[in-house]
Amino acid sequence: MLRISALRLLGRRGASRVSLSEDFSLRHYSSGPLGVRGDTRDSRAYFTTPIFYVNAAPHIGHLYSALLADALCRHHRLRVPSDAATGFSTGTDEHGLKIQQAAAAAGLAPSELCDRVSAQFQQLFREADISSTDFIRTTEARHRIAVQHFWRVLKARGLLYKGLYEGWYCASDECFLPEAKVTRQPGPSGDLCPVSLESGHPVSWTKEENYIFRLSQFREPLQDWLRGDPQAITPEPFHHTVLQWLEEELPDLSVSRRSSHLHWGIPVPGDDSQTIYVWLDALVNYLTVIGYPNAEFKSWWPTTSHIIGKDILKFHAIYWPALLLGAGMSPPHRIYVHSHWTVCGQKMSKSLGNVVDPRTCLDRYTVDGFRYFLLRQGVPSWDCDYYDEKVVKLLDSELADALGGLLNRCTANRINPSGIYPAFCTACFPSEPGSAGPSGRAQAEDYALVSAVATLPEQVADHYDNFQIYKALEAVSSCVRQTNGFVQRHAPWKLNWESPVDAPWLGTVLHVALECLRVFGTLLQPVTPSLADRLLSRLGVSSTERSLGELHFLSRFYGHPSPFEGRRLGPETGILFPRLDQSRSWLVKAHKT
Repeated sequence: MLRISALRLLGRRGASRVSLSEDFSLRHYSSGPLGVRGDTRDSRAYFTTPIFYVNAAPHIGHLYSALLADALCRHHRLRVPSDAATGFSTGTDEHGLKIQQAAAAAGLAPSELCDRVSAQFQQLFREADISSTDFIRTTEARHRIAVQHFWRVLKARGLLYKGLYEGWYCASDECFLPEAKVTRQPGPSGDLCPVSLESGHPVSWTKEENYIFRLSQFREPLQDWLRGDPQAITPEPFHHTVLQWLEEELPDLSVSRRSSHLHWGIPVPGDDSQTIYVWLDALVNYLTVIGYPNAEFKSWWPTTSHIIGKDILKFHAIYWPALLLGAGMSPPHRIYVHSHWTVCGQKMSKSLGNVVDPRTCLDRYTVDGFRYFLLRQGVPSWDCDYYDEKVVKLLDSELADALGGLLNRCTANRINPSGIYPAFCTACFPSEPGSAGPSGRAQAEDYALVSAVATLPEQVADHYDNFQIYKALEAVSSCVRQTNGFVQRHAPWKLNWESPVDAPWLGTVLHVALECLRVFGTLLQPVTPSLADRLLSRLGVSSTERSLGELHFLSRFYGHPSPFEGRRLGPETGILFPRLDQSRSWLVKAHKT
């Protein structure tokens, strides 16, 4: 995406300082984990990824952002199964000097370059089963209308003025840099050249007159917002980082460039000599996708949550909320921040040749497999490492062996010849431990399993609310292991359907295991949608029985009738997930080369 930084302000400030009006007040905006403020479970929500800059092909970091948003969105749909209750947008950021220069270097028109790379993102997201409801491109007419309207609102409120900006500019990062963020490194000729301290990209001294946003007036309102809502930015370390930034001076912000220098962008309304700065342009996409400036956007904006990478935190947590407050709107409902992926301990880099192609990974590990790996191993608070052997080991252990093996055991014709959900025997497994008569066969570990799976959906929901999808998957995996232990402990393959003593307990063991599998399949839908669909279809669970509202676990144990007892299982669908270590020749070949 884009980058920006404040510069030293030299020119005239235009209008005098404006005081904050009631439009900027934050007292109206309380919050809840999902949906409309104050409501945690049962209202609408809109999730967004960053719009991805089209200067290069997509990598696994881009896919990770999209998968996090997709999982949050899909989980909300399980809570509120209505198409009108949940939205999800992604897209591409297509303006700016870097695109203009890259297109010229490639002998292409900027629009041709944008079409080519944007199509790569769209294809990747289709292949990765990203369930977005909108894909926005900043070159669309609807976005130009939204950006120019937003500009006019800021202008009318006295928050834009013309001034002279002078300082270092990094074309590669699309950002201005203060002197403290610039260092000198030897260039190709051996001479010391100025470069960005963070990215290492070359910078040049720039001086020009453009429009400036009165960002300095929003330091205290931003502090009030963040202090009043500890979950506004999640995870907490990033919330703390932004508050630390706000302890420092907050200079006004350049929000346009000379059109003679930057023509590939949206013109400033009423002043064709200036082009709207690429970051302001890009951030407004979050309003474009919900219908801004038409009134319909107001029903979505209070519920919008951004999923972003930590490298663009300042722009989303300081500049964007300040711009929104300036336009008389509230900050985003949530800003979920994730860290980056490294490869074998090193940062992904074209020069190192270690950039991981996500489409290749989807092909190698399957769509569900690679989705599961990234969301199971990705921890938003810190950088995570990718290497091939880790993927194989995790997927073989948790999807192929533990989950797939459990399903195969419980539906195998030898153990379940009737192909149904067997009956649950309350005498064999009474709801109160120790109350069983002579036919009682449940053990303490079995009650622990039932308790763990019964509380699993709420535990998973809490993890989603806290942006800890990896913990949600860890909890599911733990219960899968417990269920395998339950089946192993009671060895249904050693029991006999023809025996009046064995049969009730055999049916109960299978009933409990199938009920656990039904819970696992339901909860895995946001992460592995196709695999979960095959699992639930094999259990005979209809499409109307897959929401969290319909997830009533082990009803017979709790004294209620079960809609599944006696139901015929779905057709055989083959192996749930194939073991990857049986076809690792490509790994050996890759290491040799």
